[in-house]
Amino acid sequence: MTSDPNNETNNDDVANPDEIALAKKLVEAHAQIRKQLRQVIVGQERVVDEILIAMFCGGHCILEGVPGLAKTLIISTLSKLLSLSFSRIQFTPDLMPSDITGTEVIEEDRGTGARSLRFVQGPIFANIVLADEINRTPPKTQAALLEAMQEYQVTAAGFSHKLPKPFFVLATQNPIEQEGTYPLPEAQLDRFMFKVLVDYPSEQEEFEIVKMTTATNVVELERTLSARDIMELQSIVRRVPCADHVIKYAMSLTRSTRIDKGEVPDFIREYVSWGAGPRASQNLVLAGKARALLQGRFYVSIDDIRDIARPVLRHRILTNFNAEAEGLSTDDIVDRLIDRLPAESSTGLSEAMASRVFSDNSDTNE
Repeated sequence: MTSDPNNETNNDDVANPDEIALAKKLVEAHAQIRKQLRQVIVGQERVVDEILIAMFCGGHCILEGVPGLAKTLIISTLSKLLSLSFSRIQFTPDLMPSDITGTEVIEEDRGTGARSLRFVQGPIFANIVLADEINRTPPKTQAALLEAMQEYQVTAAGFSHKLPKPFFVLATQNPIEQEGTYPLPEAQLDRFMFKVLVDYPSEQEEFEIVKMTTATNVVELERTLSARDIMELQSIVRRVPCADHVIKYAMSLTRSTRIDKGEVPDFIREYVSWGAGPRASQNLVLAGKARALLQGRFYVSIDDIRDIARPVLRHRILTNFNAEAEGLSTDDIVDRLIDRLPAESSTGLSEAMASRVFSDNSDTNE
């Protein structure tokens, strides 16, 4: 692929055959995963798509919703479909950091009697880690995830231990019970690529849930992707070209939330006390690339950025008392920003080039 993703002078540089094959594999895997999930999960397709986009980008997710909405079931089922090791950590007030990361134990050699320290891995050493009710444990233990999420390693007794790849932290929290909880600090929330809201099912979906879960229903799931497959797909996501004007649009969304930087809308100054940082712009573009691939395109559009703006920004914008008094959520503020920022006409890769990339008869040498 060309080093300049906005260069349209040579169509042959858009994608090579290997990249085309990987892009098609990503689309097919996404369709297969959704098809199999429907055997276990009713509805919540938006939630599943956002989790998969984050996974294909190599990011972490925090899922927020009341009990009984299948948050844990979605995550555990995905781990089975993706042929990944899975570990569930139930966060409690007495959980210690070493209970997550692991600890060193003394071992004695039976022959010589010599003693040595051996590191025993904790539950964080898995491909998918479900941090259940992460806001139930004190900040000291919550912080044990920070290094793992950012550096993909754990440090114990001065030694670094690499985590398996791919590595995803999928955390859940209950928004209605605040007694005895420890809200995650902004520094840790920012390390989650998406904050995914899990809402109540519709009437028809709830009917299907009750019918399915109160009958004898044995479902056999087929493993779809291996760890190696996922890492290959993560690499192709980063190769998707993104035009400069799309990157600038993503930056505009992020920078418009910062009340003390430049010109921002009046409603931001009125309702926001703290805005999103540069990591939000990075995640908007990266998630836009993954969404574009899943839509069958090898370029990013402004519509991709708009579609994933909510899960990227909702936990990175801190509202003030005025917003709370008027019942405004961060999603409302993001929607206002999207309505306010015009989408310029596309000057990046064309529709014809994108369809050519995904055509069954594509020939990069034509």
